Amino acid sequence: MRILPLAIALLLIPANASAQSAAPLVPTQIAPPLAVPQTTPPPPALPILETPDAARAEDAAEYAKLFGVPLAEAIARLTAQDASVPVTDAIAEQYRDRLAGIAIEHKPGYRIVVALTGSEPVADQRVTAGGISVPIVFRTGASVTRDRVIWAMTYHQAAIRAALRSPPGMGLDPRTGALVVTIGSTDAAEGIANIKTRLERIAGVPVEPRALNQKDVNLAPEGGARVEGLNPADNRRYVCTTGFNVTDGVRSAVTTAAHCVDNLDYRGPRGAIEPLSFVGQWGWGYRDVQINAAAGALAPTFFADAARTRLRSVTGQRGRASTRAGDFVCHRGERTGYSCALVQWTDFAPAGDLCGGACLPTWVTVSGPTCKGGDSGSPVFSGTTALGILKGASYRGDGSCAFYFYMSVDYLPEGWTLLQAPPEIMPLP
Repeated sequence: MRILPLAIALLLIPANASAQSAAPLVPTQIAPPLAVPQTTPPPPALPILETPDAARAEDAAEYAKLFGVPLAEAIARLTAQDASVPVTDAIAEQYRDRLAGIAIEHKPGYRIVVALTGSEPVADQRVTAGGISVPIVFRTGASVTRDRVIWAMTYHQAAIRAALRSPPGMGLDPRTGALVVTIGSTDAAEGIANIKTRLERIAGVPVEPRALNQKDVNLAPEGGARVEGLNPADNRRYVCTTGFNVTDGVRSAVTTAAHCVDNLDYRGPRGAIEPLSFVGQWGWGYRDVQINAAAGALAPTFFADAARTRLRSVTGQRGRASTRAGDFVCHRGERTGYSCALVQWTDFAPAGDLCGGACLPTWVTVSGPTCKGGDSGSPVFSGTTALGILKGASYRGDGSCAFYFYMSVDYLPEGWTLLQAPPEIMPLP
């Protein structure tokens, strides 16, 4: 049985449309004719499977550029980021009745900040991970707990939407414990203070209105590995991107965004075409995922680089509850390629009706500027750990990307799990 190294992502565009169709026209220039090769060029080389250490070093290079630290320090911080997850999980459980949020800070130094309600102090701690000692700082004085804010978003969402001219985005700021409500310029004209007072009466928790003049949208499918399908509604072929590979214990399949064409043909980097039969799609409330089954077994791998020349094995997954604001994560989209940025919120409800109606506050946001139409369905990851599947993005009035948001791997359909590489067969460094 063949093992197919399918990659990850998703975005819907006509198959004959150019990814650069929105670029401005430039004057036509006449170039000299090119010599036609007399021999057939060799097929592209097979993708290289990266080791977990190589994958982390690649992500660390992006971290080093963003924060201006040496590569060795960046590797140590990303190692500490992964190793500290059990520690912050334990803190969240220990202080559940007081927890307002947990966030990672990168400047002036790398540390973990825990926001708690009440005034009773908690002694700061340290955790040694990645060869460095990471401070854990406890800040008291938050008004309400994280659970209370999530409850307010869930149960008062309809009333908050009705109180504004356009449906807002909502999320928990884990640094302050406030409910952040993103509003457009039309609502902001009323005055931020007036809106804050009115929304706090509805939600019963501290509210921080932010006038961002931006719009949340689903990103059309297109991404990691090319798949094509015919849409019976208009008889046109569309391009999407595959996502993480999954199994139900019997079949191997790929994930993509729920708004992709049902039946897809996978087109690999070496030109091979494989049919992917439609299994189902889940696009309501807290999900945006489609599953298409392959004819044979699939490898637990995904493409991380723009050129699709390097594969990473999935060695683990991290759920939303273990993801912290400030975590440094990466994604690979067809339009934007490989890029990394910081998690902003882990409890976000996108604006509008992007989830078959209002979205639940279960989406994770990651700061821009790298998100474009065509990235929908792309994988979000940290090294070789799978985090989620990209759904959409929020754009400012000038068209720039404010942030993208993804569905956590927690919410794969029932009965389906990520394909993961067994530790004993992982390649040696």
